[in-house]
Amino acid sequence: MGRLLGDPPLELGPEWQQPGAPACPHLLGHTEPHSVFVSEPEADSLRSIPPFSPGAFPLPRVPGFWTGSVRGSIRPRDSMARWRSLFQSLKGTKPARRSYTIYRNTPEGEGACHLEGLQVKVVEDEEPEGAVGTGISQEPERPTCCPWQDRWKVGSYVVLSGLLVFIVAFLLGYISSRGSCGACGDLLTVVSEERPYGVGEDPGGAPLYWADLREMFQKHLNKEKLEATIRTMSEAPHPPGSSRLDVLSTHVLNAFTSYGLDHSWTDSHFVGLQKPSRSQPNFLHRVNADGAVLEKFPLGDPQVYCPYSASGVVTGSLVFANYGRREDFNLLRQRGVGPQGQLVIVRVGQISYAEKVANAEASRAAGVLIYPDPFDIPQDPHRLELTQNTTIYGHVHMGAGDPYSPGFPSFNHTQFPPMQSSGLPKIPVHPISANVAAHLLRQLTGPAAPREWHGRLPGVPYLLGPGEPTLRLQLGVHNVKQAVMISNIFGCIEGRIEPDHYLIVGAQRDSLGPGAARSGVGTAIVLELARTFAAMARNGFQLRRSLLFVSWDAGDFGSVGSTEWLEGYLTMLHLKAAAYISVDNAALGDDKFFAKTSPALISLIESIIKQVDSPNRSDQSIFDKVTEHNRQWQSEVIRPLPMDSSAFAFTAFGGVPAVEFSFAEESRPYPFLNTMADTYDNLNRALHGRLPAVAKTMAEVVGHLLMKLTHDHLLPLDYGCYGDVLLQHVTRFNEYAALLKSRGLTLQWIYSARGDYVRAAEKLRKDIYSSEEHNERLLRMYNVRIMRVEFYFLSQYVAVTETPFRHILHGHGPHTMAALLEHVSRLREAPEHFDEVLFRRQLALVTWTLQGAANALGGDVWDIDTNF
Repeated sequence: MGRLLGDPPLELGPEWQQPGAPACPHLLGHTEPHSVFVSEPEADSLRSIPPFSPGAFPLPRVPGFWTGSVRGSIRPRDSMARWRSLFQSLKGTKPARRSYTIYRNTPEGEGACHLEGLQVKVVEDEEPEGAVGTGISQEPERPTCCPWQDRWKVGSYVVLSGLLVFIVAFLLGYISSRGSCGACGDLLTVVSEERPYGVGEDPGGAPLYWADLREMFQKHLNKEKLEATIRTMSEAPHPPGSSRLDVLSTHVLNAFTSYGLDHSWTDSHFVGLQKPSRSQPNFLHRVNADGAVLEKFPLGDPQVYCPYSASGVVTGSLVFANYGRREDFNLLRQRGVGPQGQLVIVRVGQISYAEKVANAEASRAAGVLIYPDPFDIPQDPHRLELTQNTTIYGHVHMGAGDPYSPGFPSFNHTQFPPMQSSGLPKIPVHPISANVAAHLLRQLTGPAAPREWHGRLPGVPYLLGPGEPTLRLQLGVHNVKQAVMISNIFGCIEGRIEPDHYLIVGAQRDSLGPGAARSGVGTAIVLELARTFAAMARNGFQLRRSLLFVSWDAGDFGSVGSTEWLEGYLTMLHLKAAAYISVDNAALGDDKFFAKTSPALISLIESIIKQVDSPNRSDQSIFDKVTEHNRQWQSEVIRPLPMDSSAFAFTAFGGVPAVEFSFAEESRPYPFLNTMADTYDNLNRALHGRLPAVAKTMAEVVGHLLMKLTHDHLLPLDYGCYGDVLLQHVTRFNEYAALLKSRGLTLQWIYSARGDYVRAAEKLRKDIYSSEEHNERLLRMYNVRIMRVEFYFLSQYVAVTETPFRHILHGHGPHTMAALLEHVSRLREAPEHFDEVLFRRQLALVTWTLQGAANALGGDVWDIDTNF
């Protein structure tokens, strides 16, 4: 007979207790005492065991649980009883009359195990039914004639129980290691406000989830500070090299320093900028056949011009070319109107000034005049709109950075031979007002322009031209090159785990005009984000990666400051810069939200705008706003990167994923951008007095993006998206497959390279999913491969000094997918202009760049699986 396992134990002496024994977690969550059964002959020997030592009774290691020497917990008693009963029924034997139980006495109510002593309990044979637990049986003991049988039973129980515990523990450990939930948020630790910045995490701090982190960000973000900075930055024009900009530069640097950032510094460059000549102003005249001036047209403010226009004087008739796009010039040729040797007049909008001029030059025009049409930019003197005497400035360099040191950083011009960017125009360009444009367009003759070319200039029939033989215009541009020192200002919060991986947020600081929308809002957002993240870091937000806040100089001249910095550190930035976010032109309205972005950031942008409220409805997210009436969010929000954005240079030149965010009006554009009327008051009135609120919303969007990019263990960049992007490009070639086949050409290698990229992306995804989540070596290896995806698409077969925008999908040049498609389209439109040798070269450049991207994403050379 035997006794219940819970009967009062026989306690051993104090020599069994282990002083100061540490707490240990209960196996599988059990908090009751657990037992070890031994036979009676062994009980006597147990009393002779010396006091407890850590080396006794070793246990096997089970992942996720405390392991080491036996501390009294082996298995639950109920489970032991069931196993014992099972073995007895199988063997057909009765249990030994007496056994002893060693177990640990655990104080009630404690969640952890405390080794306070071991106890021994006598357990005898079971009494007859109804006598269980009533006392010690009076039956005579059965002699233990075969002690090895008891040892065998005990050993079996221990082995089977240990195996069961190991299996359950392994399963629980695996589930816990793979069970991280993205919806649960990342767990951080709060550091009290009294603790100095830089101290490690407080193990006793309360858990901080994503919702708490968002609340902390909202707590520190200050709308009033945004408003004050916008006012300060837009009081007056502040072009590069001006004393006013020097004052603002000092203000920005002092702000970074006062926020307590880890680092703040200035990076200076000597660049070549164009400015109007004071002694020889630009002009536009009407002249007769002898060159005598018949009429002078006002060009408005002499400080409103087109930087990097060619200097000189040109004369010719006038041709209307709509927006100056390639298709516009193609239509002129179809209508029999040739711009060769003529001045071309084009409207503001659709494409950049630089692209308009490049297209006009390709059509052999002599010069270009650019005007704002009321159809594109409302012009009503009785409302908050552009006056018809206003001109709009813009640079015309078909590129970015200092055009007098292309591909090289402008630290010192004396280091480089005299050279110029191939993107500098060779024809003069100047902006004119709507009034001057209307006067000129009324004098045109020739075919009528298509209906979609018609604007809203009063009394203008919109003919293509040229005008009467007596209409001869003379344009004189005398801009002069000047060497100017520009300064980019940086602030940095270092990451704790991957400090050499950067997330960069920047905005231009300069402006040829007051620049409230152009530079004021962006600079205010950068400064406020720097202040907010510094405060969050002091209160426990542990950045995994470093944050760089940048105020760029010479942005109005074609992202000169940002591009020069890229050129200066190009060899290292693709290894360190994970993403760039531009907040130039961030608040041009409050109705529409746009993200001009690299595809790698689209998925992350979607998740962010679902969590940020729309600036004009606090109960509706930006995502809900843009998807009203069953609209697709990507078609409403996502736009390609424009060349006149600083984000474009980061992606197309530097190979860094980049995005530029902006709010705009749905009904009409902000009319004062790039004019002398771009003031705080005009911008605030255009936004119905809600400029600070819109700026705050934009800061929230960028802040949420930065929190995810700086903290997530795995960079949330969609490296697999380029498989779909490539498919969209490749399918556009299908319609030319038969024409190519007739010439013995094929695009099979592009299809194969795209397939290799898709397989490499899928393999990386599976490797990440099956790997250990907290293995820092693997995480870093994966993050490096993910952040370099954009760099993989930079063609390695063209020179950066000649073709700086080397990205085959977002760049410009003969090495791109767009150039290849344009060339192959000649097979149908103009077969005589199809150059098979050139086509084969373009095909090779594109194919091997794609294959290189697939190989690089695949990892080590022994892991590459290619069917190429």
